[in-house]
Amino acid sequence: MSKQREEIHREVDNAFDQLELEIGEIKVKHLGILQKHLDEIKQLQSLMLQTLKALNEIEESNEKTIKSKSEKAPNDIAVDRDGAVLYTDSRTVYKVQNDQTEEIIMLQGWVPMNLCVISFGDLLVTMYSEDKTPSKVFRYSGSTVKQTIQLDEEGQPLYSGNHKIKYISENRNLDICVADSEAVAVVEVNQAGKFRFRYTGHSSSRKKNTFTPYGITTDGQSRILTSDCNNHCININDTDGQFLRFIDKCDLGDPYGLCLDGNDSLYVCEFYKGNVKKIRYSK
Repeated sequence: MSKQREEIHREVDNAFDQLELEIGEIKVKHLGILQKHLDEIKQLQSLMLQTLKALNEIEESNEKTIKSKSEKAPNDIAVDRDGAVLYTDSRTVYKVQNDQTEEIIMLQGWVPMNLCVISFGDLLVTMYSEDKTPSKVFRYSGSTVKQTIQLDEEGQPLYSGNHKIKYISENRNLDICVADSEAVAVVEVNQAGKFRFRYTGHSSSRKKNTFTPYGITTDGQSRILTSDCNNHCININDTDGQFLRFIDKCDLGDPYGLCLDGNDSLYVCEFYKGNVKKIRYSK
């Protein structure tokens, strides 16, 4: 009988030990599940807080969306000295200020493409003709044409005659620079429209593709910066068109539009990636 009691006690003890072990395993298992859910809740809470913060930043910002009249992408935009936004759309240049849009330039037979507000407040506009005659640069004061630039002193076209992008910029010496991608050249004329030089790229073993100038701007030292989309770099030239150097150590991909701020920080738009990169290229 005593042996049976001992056997029963052992079985009971073993049963309790096994039960305690199973209870411990259940606690550990559920604790892991609970901890996983808690981590997921904390992650979701963090994402919600980030989203709310981003929404607040957007709501408090001064950003505005301007819808073009045609509801298509404008060919180009610029900002005048009064802070008004100018943009080209179809055969018209529009001005947007204080949420009001007005037509300032309306054309027949010519299509405005790219814009540049210059130091005197006038507006430079590159245009192409619907009959494919050589493109022109028009200088406007308000809605009035003050100057047209189309031919050199020998009567030859300065610019290609097509609808391709021709970004334009004024240098500090008042020269007018046009990046003519179809002509594979940067064309510069002086303030009077007299031809100065044509830059067709710099031969380099590092640059295998054809020079493709798109974006163009000038800096505080009157240097000319031009994006070379196919070679993934920026060309820097002096005021006489002499090549100085490349900007090509920034992992640029298909650089297109260019812009400089007041501190000569360069902003580069990458065409296919849709990124804008800020580059400090000069000390």
